[in-house]
Amino acid sequence: MSTTRPGTPLAVLAARRRRAATETRERTAISDADLRRPVVRFWMRLTEVLVGIGLVVAGAGPILWLAKAATSTTQDSLRDPFGLWPSGFQLQNLPDAWNRLQIGTAMVNTVWVALGSWVITLFVCVTGAYVLSILRPRWGRLLSALVLSALFIPGVVSLVPLYLTVLDLPLLGASLQNTYWAVWLPAAANAFNVVIIKRFFDALPGELFEAARIDGAGPWRMLGSIVLPLSRPILGVVSLLTVVAAWKEFLWPLLVLTDPALQPVSVALPRLANTSEVSLLMAGLFIAVLIPVVLFLVFQKQFLRGVGMSSGIKG
Repeated sequence: MSTTRPGTPLAVLAARRRRAATETRERTAISDADLRRPVVRFWMRLTEVLVGIGLVVAGAGPILWLAKAATSTTQDSLRDPFGLWPSGFQLQNLPDAWNRLQIGTAMVNTVWVALGSWVITLFVCVTGAYVLSILRPRWGRLLSALVLSALFIPGVVSLVPLYLTVLDLPLLGASLQNTYWAVWLPAAANAFNVVIIKRFFDALPGELFEAARIDGAGPWRMLGSIVLPLSRPILGVVSLLTVVAAWKEFLWPLLVLTDPALQPVSVALPRLANTSEVSLLMAGLFIAVLIPVVLFLVFQKQFLRGVGMSSGIKG
């Protein structure tokens, strides 16, 4: 085994690396020397435990309490909100809420809203980002600037014009009220999704597209054979964000879906709040919350990987 003699260029380089690594470790709030002290280590561990408990309570606490209230009687939820089932575990509340509050119908409506929003959002945002990032027409910079400017417009500002447009479509003169198109189309016009997908497309190797053009591939062939297979992480992120946003949306479906038979669960449950038992209402809310949570837990690796890739790529 060869050794590096002191004073050689390799030895100097190795010493510099060790010194840089030591300086990097020292650039923290607490140095390595302080961490070797028992008192400092004790308070550090205690702080980590307290912060971890606080994060768990803030994140999982409301969901756990909702699960407890969904399986408790109305009297227990009103008299002792934090008591652990004084009258016993009422699992029957979940099927009762499903049948008596017609949660099943509202859930089917919610699935239609989320599914349509997901499909149309991916089509509009992927094609828009593909045009701006890969095809790059002459007016691409102007359109990119307009898309970015849309991010600075508060949603409440465009609420009234959008509602009037849905009631009376320009040129067509038709009304989309009480149709799912009134929810799907505004959800697809999401500038944020276009921007993050465009940034991801910008980081794709340009040599792939040059080779595809030389082989005679057209724009749609490049989109289907190159762009989409390489963009699964960011498409997963956009899909999850779109489905969760459509699942929890309240104000817009309340305005455009006035027919109770078409309303999603986010609108149907508040409408039933004044006429339903607290236990059944909590059970319905728990059912409505459970599905987005399960979706995130199942796809959390893809979501976090896609977020990391979309935030780390070059603009």
